[in-house]
Amino acid sequence: MESAPSPAPLQRRRFLTRISVALSAAIGAVLSVPVVGFLLAPLMQREPRVWRPVGGVDQFKVGETVSVRFEDASPLPWAGATARTAAWLRREDESRFTAYSVHCTHLGCPVRWISDAKLFLCPCHGGVYYADGTVSAGPPPRPLPTYPVRVRRGQVEIQTSPIPIA
Repeated sequence: MESAPSPAPLQRRRFLTRISVALSAAIGAVLSVPVVGFLLAPLMQREPRVWRPVGGVDQFKVGETVSVRFEDASPLPWAGATARTAAWLRREDESRFTAYSVHCTHLGCPVRWISDAKLFLCPCHGGVYYADGTVSAGPPPRPLPTYPVRVRRGQVEIQTSPIPIA
């Protein structure tokens, strides 16, 4: 007569299966923490904003638009020359300045100032902006973004932020 299978091997197999599933779940949970952190970090971080000096007040003539260069608000340690950015700065009167982004609102191409025509032109896709940054022609969906500007201790400063494209 045959004997019935012993319950011990079945219980051990069930126990080992449960242990394997639990360990796999624990390893999956531990490995998912950095992935979830990487995906959610941009939603939790605030945009850095830093005041950068771009020159003395007496360097800029009233009514003139010039290019000024400064360091980006959030340069990465390995950014090198790409940490430098620029803006178009216009002195409106004795105390007011306006700083326009050099990046077209269409696809972020650099715009240039044509002083004779008093227009900003985007050479990539034909975007044209008036002197006040509003769209004149082409595909740009919005006016040129502006940066906050202040005068402090005789220096013109621009409050930098990440490149405003979208």
